[in-house]
Amino acid sequence: MFKGFFKKDTIEDPSLTMPLEGRIIPIEEVPDPVFSQKMMGDGFAIVPTNSTVVSPVNGKVISVFPTKHAINLLDDQGREILLHIGLETVALNGLGFTPFVKDGQKVKKGDRLMDVDFNTIKKKVPSIISSVVFTNLSDDEKVSITKHGVEIKKK
Repeated sequence: MFKGFFKKDTIEDPSLTMPLEGRIIPIEEVPDPVFSQKMMGDGFAIVPTNSTVVSPVNGKVISVFPTKHAINLLDDQGREILLHIGLETVALNGLGFTPFVKDGQKVKKGDRLMDVDFNTIKKKVPSIISSVVFTNLSDDEKVSITKHGVEIKKK
């Protein structure tokens, strides 16, 4: 269904696809120190322009948070990826989030993970900026934003 839909937003690492359409920003610009100071890991953020979150990788769902605002994935290369939608969205207790996957489910790049009603949540949270965090990169890897998207490379 989404084959080729996110083509222009493909991340340079061929194993990744953008999980949301929107403008990519450095993780350091997220107005929350948990993300901007990389306390959970390196990554990037997206100012979303659509409401569908798709899997950026082939792998499996580690967990859908009970509050539905975040999903943890494990890709086939062993990378753990946190998709965190918006800031302070945990307080919404699932309002505005419709997940389509469950813990342990296998996913492929482009599979629909959840829909987000940004019109509802943006009235209740400080920001809809959504973070993509790689929680277990090796010490010699970093996430870099390029003119073509995002890549993970050696330091």
